[in-house]
Order: sequence, then C-alpha cells, then structure tokens
Amino acid sequence: MESTLKDMAVGETGTVAGYTKGVSVYREKLLAMGLTRGTEILVERIAPMGDPVEIRMRGFSLSLRKDEASALLVERSKS
Repeated sequence: MESTLKDMAVGETGTVAGYTKGVSVYREKLLAMGLTRGTEILVERIAPMGDPVEIRMRGFSLSLRKDEASALLVERSKS
C-alpha cells in the first residue's frame, strides 16, 4: 500500500516509492540525502506534534520536517 511517510507510525517499515507531484524543492533535497527509489526505511520516532519524523535508513538516522515527510511516497512493508 503506497502512502506518504507522514502517514506511517513508529516501528513501521517501508520502501521509498517516489515523490508527490509539485514538490521539486523537497525532492532534490531528499534525493541528495540518499532517499532514492527502493531505499528501505524504518520510522524510529515521531515528535508529539508530528514534526519532525526520525527515520533509519542505510545505517544512519535522519530527521525530516512534516512537509518533507509528506513529499515522500512510501510502499509500506507487509508485516
């Protein structure tokens, strides 16, 4: 099931499926951070107000703002 990173819960895993339309500013920034299609991610923490979201990918942790997380399309893993 494809959704945005912002919609995922702590402990969920998934794979980067792409980016939402009209977010070229965030797209280039996220690609530069290594969030390319096919990258596996794990949602580690979400702040109380939902901003930022901490994910684990490629052996390191990365914190993303709510707007950045909503720009990232993720294919959720079936657990």
